[in-house]
Amino acid sequence: MGIPLHELQLYKNFDDLARELLDLAKQIMPGKLIYLSSLNDKQQTILKLSDSHTEILISEGMVINLNETLCHRVNFDNNSPLIYEDLSKEDWLGELEETLIEVNIKSYLGIPIYLIDGKVFGTLCVAHNEGSHFDKQNINILQRIAKMFSYWLELERLAYRDSLTGLYNRQYLYKQFETNVKSEGTIFFLDLDGFKSVNDIYGHETGDLLLKEVAFKLNEFIKDQSDAFAVRLGGDEFIVNFPYISNKKEVCKQAEYLLNYLNTWTNELDKCQLSASIGIVSYPENNSTSLKSLLSNADKALYCSKAAGKNTYHLFNGNG
Repeated sequence: MGIPLHELQLYKNFDDLARELLDLAKQIMPGKLIYLSSLNDKQQTILKLSDSHTEILISEGMVINLNETLCHRVNFDNNSPLIYEDLSKEDWLGELEETLIEVNIKSYLGIPIYLIDGKVFGTLCVAHNEGSHFDKQNINILQRIAKMFSYWLELERLAYRDSLTGLYNRQYLYKQFETNVKSEGTIFFLDLDGFKSVNDIYGHETGDLLLKEVAFKLNEFIKDQSDAFAVRLGGDEFIVNFPYISNKKEVCKQAEYLLNYLNTWTNELDKCQLSASIGIVSYPENNSTSLKSLLSNADKALYCSKAAGKNTYHLFNGNG
């Protein structure tokens, strides 16, 4: 669900477009607070508000546990708006009633926003501190505006995503290091052992399937790692970046786990008998070394892994 905030921050003109979206919605629903939010499996993040001063006590950047929000009840499966014209008349609220009283929301409209691939991005919401009537025609217009917004999101997303695997691409990697990397961290540079022979023996369709499976495994591998992300550089070369991790013992633990994970395949791909080699380079807080140099050093460490017999990892130590 959703697009990670660190990706949204790289989208060109995101703030301007979100503001245009809210301004249009405000003309359709005057006198009410309009806000744009993103959702993941656990949280809702308030991205933009139509008004900075309002009797409803929510703010931009606010992060709320998903089960404590009205948006949690939006029917995304059916693409249906959620409408509460007078929440004081609802008897299902339970603990949520206290939260709604605190933020002073008494009427609510939630419009689901999807990405083009069907995944949930978040919601376009209308809220008021009094009971409200939401006109059906106006709701339909807001749904159309939300759909246009999703098309723009897809255009931005394609600029930073690999078309085959859905992982981030080289452009995202460089942009991320230019703008956001301030903490210490570690880069894993992965190369699949024997991938060329897979294409030669089983064909490019199997090769593509294998690359997609690697992407899935990398996403599973990092899903609980704070701000980590995976990149396909091209071919069978991948990058995993771990902000906040540079301790040698922890780095080695992660590398060993990943190598084992990349040795286990589905029945269809087990015939390929593929493994991976990893070159590893760490960088300090407020790193001044260019990403190009970091990747070059990681590539040297990767070469050492290959020379040692493949299916292993090597940490860059200043020489390789």
